[in-house]
Amino acid sequence: MFSIEVVNDAERRDVVEQRLTETNSERSAVLRSLRGTPAEDSVPLQVYATGADGELAGGLTGYVQYHWLHIDLLWVDARHRGTGLGGRLVAAAEESARRRHGCVGSRVQTWDFQAPDFYRKQGYRVVATVEDYPPGVTDYTLIKSLATDG
Repeated sequence: MFSIEVVNDAERRDVVEQRLTETNSERSAVLRSLRGTPAEDSVPLQVYATGADGELAGGLTGYVQYHWLHIDLLWVDARHRGTGLGGRLVAAAEESARRRHGCVGSRVQTWDFQAPDFYRKQGYRVVATVEDYPPGVTDYTLIKSLATDG
């Protein structure tokens, strides 16, 4: 018989993460080969733009892991939207991920009212949608290859 609990427990969460990592390494030669290498570590990647007035005009935050850039947040101040600043922030993050971390791809999640069309214009393609997440909104996952030719 099992006792099931719904509880936040950082210590047990860490045990579950460790055991899942071990199981994944046992079952996947690729993950096993990355275990203990810098590619396994999640490395923050942040890009910011400031205007001539020194104020924050936009920013992109994410992380690099397993040779992929994961974009978490992208924001551009309303005064600077439509100027290409968002595309420049994404391009800078992609270039840094490729050059400094050897990334071969980038991924992002965005909602239908946010930026799926923006990311498509940056060369991303939709690989998944989740309708009603949250209810009334569609969630998009998009990816882009960062591999260079030759």
